[in-house]
Amino acid sequence: MAQRRGPLTGIRVIELAHIMAGPVCGLMLADMGADVVKVEKVPGGDDSRRFLPPAIGDESAAFLMMNRNKRGIALDLKHADGKAVLRRLLRGADVVIENYRRDTMRKLGLDYEDLRAENPGLIYCEISGFGRTGPYADRGGFDLIAQGMAGLMSITGEGPGRPPVKVGAPVSDITAGILGALGVVSAYAHRMKTGEGQRVDTSLFEAAIVHTYWQSAIALATGVAPGPMGSAHPLNAPYQALRTKDGWINVGAANQTNWLRLLDVLGAPELAADERFGDNAGRMAHLPDLVVALEARLAGRTTADWLAAMEMAGLPAGPVLDIVEMHRDPQTIAREMVVEAEHAHLGPVRTIGLPIKFSATPGGIVRGAPVYGQHSREVLGEFGYTDAEIEALVGSGAVKAAELE
Repeated sequence: MAQRRGPLTGIRVIELAHIMAGPVCGLMLADMGADVVKVEKVPGGDDSRRFLPPAIGDESAAFLMMNRNKRGIALDLKHADGKAVLRRLLRGADVVIENYRRDTMRKLGLDYEDLRAENPGLIYCEISGFGRTGPYADRGGFDLIAQGMAGLMSITGEGPGRPPVKVGAPVSDITAGILGALGVVSAYAHRMKTGEGQRVDTSLFEAAIVHTYWQSAIALATGVAPGPMGSAHPLNAPYQALRTKDGWINVGAANQTNWLRLLDVLGAPELAADERFGDNAGRMAHLPDLVVALEARLAGRTTADWLAAMEMAGLPAGPVLDIVEMHRDPQTIAREMVVEAEHAHLGPVRTIGLPIKFSATPGGIVRGAPVYGQHSREVLGEFGYTDAEIEALVGSGAVKAAELE
């Protein structure tokens, strides 16, 4: 892919983050043009390098996905010289992202209060399990734990009385990273006006909570906690996956106009006259009966047949694709959501693209994930280290530098 200059071109980000939430924040900023330098620990690097299988060549597929578009440097922060290198990097950075436990950066002498004395414009983004305040601030955080505590597992699954189910994707990790990136660009807008940096603080817990907007609206209004409804919607019907002759189809007939369109497509005028289904409140109150009635008609034709008929009628509908099918879908391809990134050892590697399109400053994926220590020499040179100083740091073990052919 050709070089692109995204809207964040010229912003330097130091990513002190591992696994997923922090790296999502970094990749969002990198995809929009920021120069993101990922600092990995010595020894071992980011723990996701060991999320195996699967691998592509000798590299973890998980690491490749979360860290494309970044440059990589490896530092031993237990070594005085390694810590000194990091301090120099942070003095020259616009943004730092970290997702360590609380007090880790303070113990290194590198928390926000320490750093802003040397770099008042620094934007310091912290992504943690539960945020930096409150009774759970010292707890570690994982997506599964956040989903359970935020109520997501109480509303996910087939129905009442079934075991709790988490959302298939790690939504609290991913959303926390996106919220962190939103916080960073918002803080950067403030800095452009005032010159003042600030701390940005978000968490997996809060990221999971924001996915409960509809269910929280119900609970706050009624005092009753909604439960799981499979693919159905808590406020509108029919809006869910329904069985066809050969599989499933998602139907979004969630307002009266689309409800009547659905009945026209199904050739079921008698359902329009059924008092149980006359309005949305009735359809929600009689949802099991509604599903039976609709699936009885949908069973007569294939998913492909119904999709064609619903598209012709202007009715929102779609197939239920698996991940490989999604990757091959023409809309996925047209929107550049599966692209190739050039890796130093592996050559072109397929990855997920940038989900935001800009007309004047298009971002995109311009490099693969770094080999461990791939850019250590390059980055240190940009921060004023001489070749001799760099080799001394590598020789001492404070810095790990890859030897690329």
